[in-house]
Amino acid sequence: MTFIWSLDFDIHHSYQDGLLKSGLGKRSGEVIPGLTGRCEMIVKEEDLVSRLGDIHIGVLSTPRLVQLLETAAIEAIRDHMSGDQVSLGTEVRIRHLAATPLGMRVTANALLKGVEKNRLLFLVDAYDEKEKVAEGEHERILVSKERFLQKVEKKRTG
Repeated sequence: MTFIWSLDFDIHHSYQDGLLKSGLGKRSGEVIPGLTGRCEMIVKEEDLVSRLGDIHIGVLSTPRLVQLLETAAIEAIRDHMSGDQVSLGTEVRIRHLAATPLGMRVTANALLKGVEKNRLLFLVDAYDEKEKVAEGEHERILVSKERFLQKVEKKRTG
């Protein structure tokens, strides 16, 4: 099964308009489409492109933006997973649309668009204080925390 959706859906403005406050996807203990998450940050020195190497540009780096988008997706499902599960990021497809300078606030939004067995498909976007800075898709999977940690330990010691 393939999930296809339009990135024309603007998560940020849907929050603003109250479209995502209807209770869709809000049943506790169940990961269902419609769950939303949000995460904010102020761009600090450690978030800048200049931290990636010999690039002297004081704007938010793409890796840090991706981390913020992933955190918004995690926030969407955090209260709906069972205690023995962990969510792991498996794919990120974003467009970094605009630069965000040091000291500016960035808000990332995530909307759980589809669920296929243990695969969770999110629409994500981010805005700074002036404009949209990112949009895209993010996939996470839900797995047994115990089994995952066993595999990691086996890899580490084996």
